[in-house]
Amino acid sequence: MKILIFGSGGIGAYFGARLAEAGEEVVFVARGAFAEAMRRDGLRVFSARGDVHLKPVTLHESAETTGAVDAVLICTKMWSLPEAAEAIRPLLTPETAVVPLQNGVESVELLGKVIGSDNLLGGVAYISAHIEAPGVIRHNTQHARIVFGELDGRRLPRAEALQSALERAGLDAILTDDVTRALWEKFSTLAPLAGACSHYRKDIGGLRDSAGGRELLQALASECIAVGRARGVAFSDGWEKTVYDRFDELGAAVKPSMLLDLERGNPLELEWLTGATLRLGEEAGIATPASRKVYADLRPFAEGRRAAVAEG
Repeated sequence: MKILIFGSGGIGAYFGARLAEAGEEVVFVARGAFAEAMRRDGLRVFSARGDVHLKPVTLHESAETTGAVDAVLICTKMWSLPEAAEAIRPLLTPETAVVPLQNGVESVELLGKVIGSDNLLGGVAYISAHIEAPGVIRHNTQHARIVFGELDGRRLPRAEALQSALERAGLDAILTDDVTRALWEKFSTLAPLAGACSHYRKDIGGLRDSAGGRELLQALASECIAVGRARGVAFSDGWEKTVYDRFDELGAAVKPSMLLDLERGNPLELEWLTGATLRLGEEAGIATPASRKVYADLRPFAEGRRAAVAEG
């Protein structure tokens, strides 16, 4: 398959490297220092699942020059989706599968406003990987899983072909008939974790040990799940307990990416995590006081350190 990786950060570069190593025709879109390093030195991935050094790398600064593709994995931050949608629109054929892998539950809606729904699938990624240096990716765990599927639950050849390519690359690829539930299952775990850890400025171990930390985490999760149910998401029975147990099973040093961005002074995905719970809750008539509290605390930092200093 010819697969475009749009957004060559930790997640996109990792998946792309594995796919290219397995023999798929992978095209990366990247700019700046990361792109320069890949052109010069190739793409290096250090991982417990085996290291990869991909050289040469098929790299474009713009999707406009890549030609038609069979699949697109969009691995940017949520705020870059409108730009990504405009960039990939000329590349799409009737059979191209577009799989967004952002945190949050609104990526399909945002993309659909630009490219329509015919090419869109839903997807979530379970992986911890980050840029260690330009052209270098560090994969932190054994987990590297993608759950994706057609929005209407059908099993079309394009989705099955992409699943096969991902599996040949050694990735855990699950094709689901209820991708909306898959999106909300991750969201109801990640959004509370990101919000609570960022609010307390602590990793999960510190959060669990903080007075009120566990209570806030569970309150945020309960609000997410209530909002999802109000929107028709078919969570399994006892999903709240499943999420609470996951919080307790996480290693003490785990930090969600939003907390790392807060510590580094980077822009936050606040609007698409805690903010989405708040916004979608209001639309569904669900009260979300814990989310409102966390959102108010973090909103001054949402645009990054420069914005927070300017506002202060």
